[in-house]
Amino acid sequence: MYRGIQPTGDPLASRFFNAKAMNVLTKEGMHDLLRPRRPDSHKGDYGRALLVAGSRGMMGAALLSSRACMRSGVGLLTVRVPACGYEVLQLGIPEAKCDCDVCPDHHSLIVVPSDTEVLGIGPGLGQHPNTQTALLHLLEQYHGPMVLDADALNILALHPDWLDLVPPHSILTPHVGEMKRLGNDPLAVAQRYRLVLVVKSHQTHIYLPDGTIWCNTEHGNAGMAVGGSGDVLTGILLALLAQHYSPEDAARLGVWIHALAGDLALADHQSMESLLPSDLIDHLGRAFRYTLANP
Repeated sequence: MYRGIQPTGDPLASRFFNAKAMNVLTKEGMHDLLRPRRPDSHKGDYGRALLVAGSRGMMGAALLSSRACMRSGVGLLTVRVPACGYEVLQLGIPEAKCDCDVCPDHHSLIVVPSDTEVLGIGPGLGQHPNTQTALLHLLEQYHGPMVLDADALNILALHPDWLDLVPPHSILTPHVGEMKRLGNDPLAVAQRYRLVLVVKSHQTHIYLPDGTIWCNTEHGNAGMAVGGSGDVLTGILLALLAQHYSPEDAARLGVWIHALAGDLALADHQSMESLLPSDLIDHLGRAFRYTLANP
């Protein structure tokens, strides 16, 4: 499933030597991890997820993350957006339920439906003071699995003591710049707060609470270095959590599928410059099918 690695050119590579074990994601390992669907299953078997995303001018992030979540196998998805996002969500992803904040431009209150099993927050969220307060109240009241990305992480960086409120084994998906604002040493953060950190870079690294690190070296390309790619990853991770993968397995499998979809999209589009995050979503089906196929 894995093999040992040595530090690469990643800006955080110096942290590797503090790790208990360092591993590489492989086709064989991800094939063994990915569970095929049972023929007699129904939507309730694949989880009920809530995605809190979007603000005025940033509804595209909510849409990308929602579409990726639906394309990654979630059973039922509710997307909470400001009132300005209602038409965007209803037209852009009719398969998802849309729940609107009373505020037209940003999130002022995060209402979690009683049947929610997993929650994702951050894509296009914004950092309005009301949104910061809403995130604090959410962390104080919701203790289930979470995926935190983008502005949810930027808000945490503004209030480092709120990290103590993040439910253990939640998945955080910072890029290198966001990681530096959160604490710079991802392994220390993962172990101290018992979190799963997915640090996005040209070779994404996954830091686990037990001190192990997983690295994606086989897939991914520079065409994915464009705004919105991280929103797609958040949707994939949320869908996998909803399907009852452990946070650690969801992180490993999600990073693999995301990067593989990027390579499949590149093969079709033939140019890194032309690659769009929506192209990744369009290739998620092929990525799952390839991973399920015998190694």
